[in-house]
Amino acid sequence: MLTHKDLKVWQKSIDMVVEIYLATSSFPKEELYGLTSQIRRASVSIPSNIAEGYGRFSEKELVRFLFISLGSASEVETQLIICNRLNYLQERDFDHLSLLNNEIIKMLAGLIKSKNNGSIKNPDSEIDSIK
Repeated sequence: MLTHKDLKVWQKSIDMVVEIYLATSSFPKEELYGLTSQIRRASVSIPSNIAEGYGRFSEKELVRFLFISLGSASEVETQLIICNRLNYLQERDFDHLSLLNNEIIKMLAGLIKSKNNGSIKNPDSEIDSIK
């Protein structure tokens, strides 16, 4: 039986958490409870929700938690852009983390589609689909 730890998206998101922690360690100290904390929590939320969804042993619950992970990945995307504009990240770090996060978003969307009868529609949402 496969677990969340066997999923490439979970593994890749764990790698991203570590890289975000390393990248944010040099952020200004006044951001410790602001942007540093926010991007760290959002990144940790991605693999955590994948794991929680798999721990529920229900396809519907899994899909719901995968959508939460997808939302957290979108938060990370926004926060990376803010960090870049504030010059808190070196350009190469921003490019690398953005690419990694985009890969995770695509992988989550594909996993949702495979678990949700070929649809990326969130059954708990009024939003029809993700583009």
